[in-house]
Amino acid sequence: MINFIKSLFSGKGNEEIELQLTAGAVIIDVRSEGEYSGGHIKGSKNIPLNKLADKLESIKKLNKSVICVCASGMRSSQATNFLKRSGLQAINGGSWRSVNNLIKS
Repeated sequence: MINFIKSLFSGKGNEEIELQLTAGAVIIDVRSEGEYSGGHIKGSKNIPLNKLADKLESIKKLNKSVICVCASGMRSSQATNFLKRSGLQAINGGSWRSVNNLIKS
């Protein structure tokens, strides 16, 4: 049960995220514009969760896998599930800070 709860907040394992980043995945930060302006992953795209459906076609046109991030992993989990249901390859990266640390290392 504890591992399940951790998985909700932590997103995918570091190895999978690093693999997707190496393969050219796009990072979509689903936090609000205000949260994003307070700090974000360089090169990420800010598409707030409540606007994701409106941007679905433009995300599909990127023709890349997607790593969703937010503050804790809750909104990115919702975004990942939505994108998967829409036919895209997406993974939940969890916290943007965690993914940012992977990029810096």
